Amino acid sequence: MTDGTAIVPAGPRFGITVPFDGVTLADHRRWYAELVRLGYTDAWSAETDGSDGFTPLALAAAWAPSLRLGVAIIPAYTRGPALLAQSVAALAEAAPGRFSLGIGTSSDVIVSRWNGFGFTEPYKRVRDTIRFLRSALAGDKVDHEYETFTVRGFRLSRPVEHAPPIFLAALRPGMLKLAGREADGVILNWLSAEDVATVTPELGVDIPVAARIFVCPSEDADAARAIGRRMIAAYLNVGVYAAFHRWLGRGPVLEPMWKAWQAGDRKGALGAIPDDVVDALVVHGSYDECRAHVGRYVANGVTIPVMAVIPLGVSLDEAVAGLAPPWNA
Repeated sequence: MTDGTAIVPAGPRFGITVPFDGVTLADHRRWYAELVRLGYTDAWSAETDGSDGFTPLALAAAWAPSLRLGVAIIPAYTRGPALLAQSVAALAEAAPGRFSLGIGTSSDVIVSRWNGFGFTEPYKRVRDTIRFLRSALAGDKVDHEYETFTVRGFRLSRPVEHAPPIFLAALRPGMLKLAGREADGVILNWLSAEDVATVTPELGVDIPVAARIFVCPSEDADAARAIGRRMIAAYLNVGVYAAFHRWLGRGPVLEPMWKAWQAGDRKGALGAIPDDVVDALVVHGSYDECRAHVGRYVANGVTIPVMAVIPLGVSLDEAVAGLAPPWNA
């Protein structure tokens, strides 16, 4: 593992998801400066169906040299091993000591349906990817037959001085244990503040815990829950997330939603999601209530809360400022 003391700063960390919806990448320069001014320490990207995971961070590396940067996540399947190592090394060089790589299986929708790769042996694929990256980023010549891919004679011509920490996206015990054994941190997603205490013991070790937390700062509970229901239905009907919530114990309360969705009854599926499930998985309320709710994630073991902000009835500027770290208020 990398030396975490050289990478993780002292003091609290408070992150936000970039890029912001409705803002072009070219216009993010002033946003990155504003995040620093407001006291945010981290900007984390993602890679699903919008921007790729690396480009927004490359811009942030140049425009806001004090921000910590992370990606949650890059799928282990959608780039060849050598190209992945090159992208990671380039960003680590652009933001020395400030970049964390999040890797994960992603989902069969993204890997197979959108990118045309087989979604096979996900546990072994992320394990092999982490092991390959350890060697490649250290500047070693990699000539090895892993269980899920083979690399012959690859060496980075620009190895990084300090390899970035590798975070593994994990949901259930098997992958959480793998994160504890082979990664430098873990990334959690779509869980409640109380679920954190159930999930983190599976790691078996004390490592940094990043969590993407969906935050809708609005006191219009009905409107916020309507947004939350649509998001929950979109994500929790994906197999990996359905299995995760069954493991967490939500199977009985979510089963009506899953059945309606499978039957093609989208409206019925939304209506079957209980208010308390929405309230647990999507943070909403006043700014103070939202910050307090995010604080419960931290109290339960999250060391890098990363908010995904969903403005409702306010501008993005107002929402980002209103949710700024409490110690900077």
